[in-house]
Amino acid sequence: MALPTAAAGGSQVKSAVRTVELLEFFAGRPGIHTLAEVQTAVGYPKSSLYMLLRTLVELGWVETDATGTRYGIGVRALLVGTSYIDGDAVVAAARPILDRLAEETTETIHLARLDGTNVVYLATRQSQHYLRPFTRVGRRLPAHSTSLGKALLATHTDDQVRALLPEKLEALTEHTTTDREELIKQLAVIRERGYAVDAEENTVGLRCFGVAIPYRTPARDAISCSVPVARLTPEHEATVRTALLNARDPLLMTTRHL
Repeated sequence: MALPTAAAGGSQVKSAVRTVELLEFFAGRPGIHTLAEVQTAVGYPKSSLYMLLRTLVELGWVETDATGTRYGIGVRALLVGTSYIDGDAVVAAARPILDRLAEETTETIHLARLDGTNVVYLATRQSQHYLRPFTRVGRRLPAHSTSLGKALLATHTDDQVRALLPEKLEALTEHTTTDREELIKQLAVIRERGYAVDAEENTVGLRCFGVAIPYRTPARDAISCSVPVARLTPEHEATVRTALLNARDPLLMTTRHL
């Protein structure tokens, strides 16, 4: 995953930009990393990078292993992320509707937000069939490979999508659409029928259905339902699609003023 490029501008403070880029590096690469690995990714001088890392360690934003030579994201990042979700009005408004969707479909339900070319997961309701604990809250995935992302991209014009996405898209599975123009054709179908489908494009064995919440244009939030293909009968698929589309209007009404 490429690091975001800081926008040019004389008002930016270099140390602040570097701090944010470092935290985004760790957020996008779970686990711990050597100083050399971090330097290769961010390209800062080794001495200044080391001092910045030590400062972030002291403040709790970055953690080290027992040797003190490998670095990873710190607990304070979790606290800030949790605060964002806890204070978000859309997440609060969506909670009872997500609960109802999970009960109606018996499947995993997600709420996510478009962030550049990715979607960030804000809330999850677990499937009644799924035994292993799993959550995507806080994770970021490419918009073009998820039903959530495609539902949100469909609320943009074709020219806006071309400006946002590269011509060649990353393949997460063998089913992922990797041609931008082919994706744009799919978005036209999504606009017409009102929902998007991820046909094992993000995770093999999982089919997902997504609906945008159009309380603003273009939309920035969407809900989805994920179902293992082994359990997805035509009848169950129809139930899932209907439940998502029926949930859109109540969500729109509760979020329209936001």
